Parts: sequence; structure tokens; C-alpha cells
Amino acid sequence: MLNQINLTDIRSFVLIAKLGNFTKAAEALSVSRSHVSRQIASLETEMGVTLLIRTTRTLRLTEAGQDFYHQCEQALERIDQALIAAVDDTQEVRGKIRVNCVGGYLGEEIVAPIVCQFIQQYPDIDISLDFSSHRVDLIEDEFDIAFRMGSLEDAGFIAKKLMDIEMGTLASPRYLQQYGRPSDPKSLGQHHCLVGSVIKWRFQDKADSSKHSDVQIKGQMQCKNGRVLVQGALAGIGIIRVPKIYCQGHIESGELEEVFQDWLIPSVPFSAIYHKDKYQPRRLRMFIEFMKQAFEEMSG
Repeated sequence: MLNQINLTDIRSFVLIAKLGNFTKAAEALSVSRSHVSRQIASLETEMGVTLLIRTTRTLRLTEAGQDFYHQCEQALERIDQALIAAVDDTQEVRGKIRVNCVGGYLGEEIVAPIVCQFIQQYPDIDISLDFSSHRVDLIEDEFDIAFRMGSLEDAGFIAKKLMDIEMGTLASPRYLQQYGRPSDPKSLGQHHCLVGSVIKWRFQDKADSSKHSDVQIKGQMQCKNGRVLVQGALAGIGIIRVPKIYCQGHIESGELEEVFQDWLIPSVPFSAIYHKDKYQPRRLRMFIEFMKQAFEEMSG
């Protein structure tokens, strides 16, 4: 009996469960609502199990339906990845890559030019490049790869470190002359600070790496754009905590300087994060390797 079940019916069931609606699933599949309804009825008959409870207003999965949905969703994902890999590996590097990346200097000045170089080398590639600072869910938000600062927390993904980002606590000489230099991280509470998305600043003692100081910062200005924070510091309105790469020229010219001599901020990894798939499209493998080589050349 079970070997007669149609894989197309299972795909339709997974889509209905994901969208929560027969009509939306039918539209996505470009078929009629009655067609997908017949598919589910056939699937339930072949299995001898009720998967969905349908009323005129609601649709919900039974307990058996929930278990079947989650297992089928994962299995279909693996099948799709295997199909993509099999096709891509026998053809040219082509197709679409959906990329999410932090914006500002890292995204616009470093990642974007490398993306352009990759497209130049592989003209059959289409890349959708999204700049947003929120922590995306690669599966939920349908991205193939994301570029992020910080450590990876989800074991279901792979993080390939591209570089270490050196952080700095910086202010202009004008600000320090007007308001004085904070003696230690805790004294930042008496100073004007400009903050982005991180409002808890962690510092490490240069002389004793085991000694830390965590400070909750109340920013006089809040902005998630690093360029704006740098401009604010240059204008003398506050102290900032940003990657030094954002403003290396201003540091070298003396327009900005380190606030602390005895405290530092540990470097932060900048990584490419992608799905932990056994089967990976060739275009994505090539893109990851291209990025890795570009960052190695930049660092070396």
C-alpha cells in the first residue's frame, strides 16, 4: 500500500501545512483548490491516517499530521538539495544565490565589491544582496548564506571565519578635551556615548585577560549605522564602540583616538554562515570559496 503513495501528494501536503491554507497552496502550485483537496484525501486514504482536520473556517494538523509534516519537510529538503547538486555539478556555475549581510562599511565597502567580482567571473550567476542588521533565520527568511559578526549559536549551520574584526572605543580629541578621558569602563556612565545595536559593552584588561568589565551603556544617540556613529564621534558629541576598520583613516590621522590604554575589546569574528547540507549547490560552494580566497588576499 505505502509504496503506491504519490510523492507529489506529499509535497502538496507539506505546502498546505506550511501555508496553513488550501487556497494559498493551490495558488502556489498553480492548480485548483479542489485538486489539492483530492490529493490530501487520496494521501489520507492510502495511509489510513487523518492528517488534517478541516472545517469551514479552520485548518489544523492532527498529532499524526504534525509528526508526518516535520519528517517529510526535512526529507523533501534533502531530496531537493540532492537534485540541485546533481544538476549543478554537471553544468556551468549558474543560478541564484540569496545573500544577507550586515550593511555599513563591511557590507558596502568589502563584501559588495567581492560579490561584483564573482558575478564578473561567473556571468550566469544572479545574486540577491540584502543588507539588514537583524539576525536572520536562513531557512525562514530563505537566504542561502549570511555574513555576520559574532559567534555562531545554531549548531545546524556552518560558520566559516573570514577575518577577525578589531574593535575600538574611540572619541575625538575635541570631546576628550571638553569632557575628559574616562578612567575605566565603569566611568562611561558619566560620559556621552553613541550606540548601535549593542548597548552592553564588554572590556578585557590588557594586563590580565581573565579580568573583564561589562558596562550597560545609555546612549545619547542610538543608530545601527556605523558610518553615522563615526560621524558623531568626529563631530565631538560622544564616545563610540565600532570596528576599527570603519574608521582606520581617521585613527591614523588623529581625528579619533582610543579612549582606554589599559582596557581592550576582544576581537570579533566575521564569518560566512550557511546551511549544514550534505548536498550543496555548486554555485554556493564556488561563492563561499571565492569569498574565502578574497578575504585571505585582503588579510595577507
